[in-house]
Amino acid sequence: MRMFDAFRRKSATRSIGMKSSRRNGSHPRAQDGAQRYFIAEYDDPDALSAAVRAAKKGGYTIADVQTPFPIHGIEKVIGLRPTRLPLVCLLFAISGALAKLWFQIWTSASSWPVNVGGKPLTSVPAFIPVTFEITVLFAGLGTVAALLFRSRLFPGRQTSILDERATDDRFVVALLEDSAAFDLREAKKLFASHGALVMEERVREASQ
Repeated sequence: MRMFDAFRRKSATRSIGMKSSRRNGSHPRAQDGAQRYFIAEYDDPDALSAAVRAAKKGGYTIADVQTPFPIHGIEKVIGLRPTRLPLVCLLFAISGALAKLWFQIWTSASSWPVNVGGKPLTSVPAFIPVTFEITVLFAGLGTVAALLFRSRLFPGRQTSILDERATDDRFVVALLEDSAAFDLREAKKLFASHGALVMEERVREASQ
């Protein structure tokens, strides 16, 4: 899923039952370009899915969804594009197969041709087993490398999560408060109707 780093909890956290600072339908913008997010937590994946669908239908911008395990279909709801890793895997596999086949033909027929019992120098059927193994090797290693690179999972990388329990038993959704028209009270009402356990606002500093 998409993850945004360096969240800082607001000193005056808004939670269920607390008054909103909205006046006359407008929403205060964070200072110095900082961005506000509305966070809601659930303990049930079905409740989260229903809340996310309702938020999407209501026109809210979903910044992230974090869950302890994959939820079938949630990626379509939040608008994630289908992964291109299968295509990457195919390209690495084809590259490995062609490279190994070319190398065997080059060594057998060009670089060091050896006549063994009158057999043809470019005996492609004999090259198939090794070519297949290199195909699988390139596809596997290449796909894993592409996944780590695209996900930015480099050694030593520090990543913050919306809630530590999102790795255990909580299901968390974050809405981007991307305009002055964002209605905090309506958002709370929407998510509370689907059984949200915790609701609050957080701010990400522009410099982070």
